[in-house]
Amino acid sequence: MVRPSSLSWLTRTIRRPGFWLLVIALVIITIPHYADALEHPTFLSRLMADFGLDRHAFERIAYLLPIIWAGFLFGLKGTIITSLFALACMLPRAIFLSPFPQDAIFETGTVFIVGNLVAFTFGSLRKEREYRTQLAALNQTSRVVSQSLDLSQILNSSIDNIMDVMNVDAVLTFLLDEEAGELTLAAHKGVSPEFVRGVSTLKLGEGLNGMVAQTGEPACVRDASKDPRLTKMEVREENIQSQVIAPLKSKGKVMGTLCVAMHTHRQFRQDEIELLTAIGNQIGVAVENARLYEQERKVAEQLRASKERYRQLFESANDAIWVHDMDGNIISANDAAFRLVGYRVEELSNTNVRSFLSEEGLRVAREIRTKLLNAEPVAQPYEQKLTTKQGTEAVLKLATNVVRVDGKPVGFQHIARDVTQEKRMQDNLRFYLGQVTKAQEEERTRIAHELHDDTIQELVVLSRQLDDIASSDKGLSEDKKVLLERLWQQTNNIMEGLRRLSQDLRPPTLDRLGLLPALEWLVSAVEKHSGMTVEAKVHGAERRLPVEVEMLLFRITQEALRNVERHSQATNVEVILKFDEGKTKITVKDNGNGFDPPEIMSDLVKDGRLGLAGMQERIQLLGGSLKIESKLGKGTTVTIEAPI
Repeated sequence: MVRPSSLSWLTRTIRRPGFWLLVIALVIITIPHYADALEHPTFLSRLMADFGLDRHAFERIAYLLPIIWAGFLFGLKGTIITSLFALACMLPRAIFLSPFPQDAIFETGTVFIVGNLVAFTFGSLRKEREYRTQLAALNQTSRVVSQSLDLSQILNSSIDNIMDVMNVDAVLTFLLDEEAGELTLAAHKGVSPEFVRGVSTLKLGEGLNGMVAQTGEPACVRDASKDPRLTKMEVREENIQSQVIAPLKSKGKVMGTLCVAMHTHRQFRQDEIELLTAIGNQIGVAVENARLYEQERKVAEQLRASKERYRQLFESANDAIWVHDMDGNIISANDAAFRLVGYRVEELSNTNVRSFLSEEGLRVAREIRTKLLNAEPVAQPYEQKLTTKQGTEAVLKLATNVVRVDGKPVGFQHIARDVTQEKRMQDNLRFYLGQVTKAQEEERTRIAHELHDDTIQELVVLSRQLDDIASSDKGLSEDKKVLLERLWQQTNNIMEGLRRLSQDLRPPTLDRLGLLPALEWLVSAVEKHSGMTVEAKVHGAERRLPVEVEMLLFRITQEALRNVERHSQATNVEVILKFDEGKTKITVKDNGNGFDPPEIMSDLVKDGRLGLAGMQERIQLLGGSLKIESKLGKGTTVTIEAPI
């Protein structure tokens, strides 16, 4: 049974013109070999006589020509078949017709062996020559693709080299776009503009090039114009007869396709297909390198542009920016930094930041540095103080970031804003506010004392006089007695209100016993006259605070409870006093209506919440914080924290 590959080889061989010329040569040699009546030309007869050969020996030697020729045309397989055919032609004559059969058989065998040896030798030489040609072609391609990283230049130079090496009419190079799933014609030579427009883009799997890109295997097409896989009319009209398409590969990944084509019939040899495949691999590697280079170039360009933009921002920023290494030596700084510290550029370069910081400033810097290196959260911007060249102190709001190279910390970048004037204004405002608060408290105390010592005492006397008059029997009518009793009761009510007002103005408990008893008294008083359930709790070890601090915390809590009583419609209120190490916290929590607090505490005045604004101002006098948490229908929680 004939294998399909052998049948295909035989079919291709029969179609070649060289096969029929070979058959004719064998016939021309065989006919005279058996027809003794036919005479050889005179020059051949003389030539045979000169070499001492008889006619039939010369004819046997003549069979060497088609055997060797077959080797050139069809390779080793063609040599063997032709030599066997020649042997079949010579043996009948040698065995049955030759007067010296032994000599004739020996000559026949010698011709068979020599013919195969010569054909094999020539075939080996031809393969070696082809190998050298292929090696030279690969070396040339390697030189071409290594001379540049410009993709267009690589492809066009490769096409010129392939056309010279393989002697083809046209060369096409397609590049694969994986995201789009299509091939794009990147370079070409030897085809018409209409053909180029028709195949400028191909879907993956479309046509012969699309098939090769999809499978990653080379393809050889005998008559491309009649191939059913071609769907574009421009390709058929180009009248391409034969073509070989090889994938462009790099590290096993298809980068595109390489196509060589002929407008006439050509039987591409296997070694030519292998050569084109090897060239395709070289170009594939070059394409990947060129793409990587282009990506790196774009990244480098973007980085350069980014650095330039950063440099412009760095130099033109109003805020001071400087960078120092891990030891604190300043590497670079902008003009704002020079103006801030008062040093010239050459003085500030390589100056250590320790020159500007006090011991407290160094402690803060070390703490921030440790947190940043350990990826711990840092509240930024933070406050830092430095000493300028003139010896003055500058207060800064500072933001610090770690500078890393390849993931390794190499320094720190600081962005600073000089808030010295703002800080002084805040300090002055806090001082004036403190003085106003102090004056208010002094005035409250004075009024409370006057109410207690004068007004209430006089009302006590008046109450007793009214009581004495109402109790005596001096002929007063019942109506007058009732009137006197009513006046006496009103006088007592006024005294009670004045006592409550006096205590609100300056609770004696606060001065005598401290914050906690004063808050307990306040909670009891609010619960008594408001009808709400108010509960006081304390956490931590009770301690006395400075008088001014206790007064401010009491006033803030008093205002918070007053707001609850007036606006929240709450039924339960909880006041929690917590003594922590280094700070004191008071929380007032209710179950009332709640409200939408402003995002910024400074908007309290704008929103008309003057009570809360006053609480905010008072806690700022202590350097503390006020936090308000509230939702409609969910109640309100006010938290006051003072660092004392």
